Amino acid sequence: MSTEITVPQTGTEVRQLIREGRFSQPTSGVSPHHVQANVAILPRDVAFEFLLFCQRNPKPCPVIEVIEAGQVEAALTAPSSDIRTDVGLYRIFKNGELVEEPDSIESHWRDDLVTFLLGCSFSFEHALMANGIALPYYGTERNVPMFITDIETASSGPFSGPMVVSHRWVPSSKVVRAVQATSRFPDTHGAPIHIGDPAKIGISDITKPDFGDVWEQGSEDEVPVFWACGVTPQSVAMKSKPELMITHAPGYMFVTDLMDEDLAVL
Repeated sequence: MSTEITVPQTGTEVRQLIREGRFSQPTSGVSPHHVQANVAILPRDVAFEFLLFCQRNPKPCPVIEVIEAGQVEAALTAPSSDIRTDVGLYRIFKNGELVEEPDSIESHWRDDLVTFLLGCSFSFEHALMANGIALPYYGTERNVPMFITDIETASSGPFSGPMVVSHRWVPSSKVVRAVQATSRFPDTHGAPIHIGDPAKIGISDITKPDFGDVWEQGSEDEVPVFWACGVTPQSVAMKSKPELMITHAPGYMFVTDLMDEDLAVL
């Protein structure tokens, strides 16, 4: 992030800065209290099966909005947005292979592409911090660590693969509060899917994330806590090998105009 730009405070502001090429970094801490979304873009001929995949796997893939084929505006959650330009960094998968990481997908756009916006755990991070849980990457150019697990998703048509999780260290005295705070946000992954020994979900080395940055344990009192992650479609793309899938780069989210509390449950 350029030193003369302060942290954007609204979804509209960050999207405009990204579109102008003036902001490109992981979006944790950006536009506080706004809902952030993972992005998965697929051809129309497989879109229904992917929607069914999301419905069968609501923890990693909670659907916030579906943008119809060929449309580029997230009209419900981010009016005047453009999904082709308003994400800081994209990923292009072709037949399961990551082939490019552009900062715009205008040259890749097709009239048959359907966009899925999926809830992101960045949206509940202020709730964690309000409960005394420190997040050292928050509002910096660092990224949350993410891991591919051995937890298999429920398949739909050609779509299947392992769940990805995001990891945060939580003081043992705060674990219950972390569960309570995030349970209020089921549309942004909700409560953790695992607490404790990483090996029990197939993570052999907590210091070697598959995506994002290493987060060292601060003290022996801290417990590893794992939430389902919207990067899961990327692991699914690598296994299922669709002709084309366009996603956000891990940590570079699409920021909506929704407020976190708009999706909270009592």
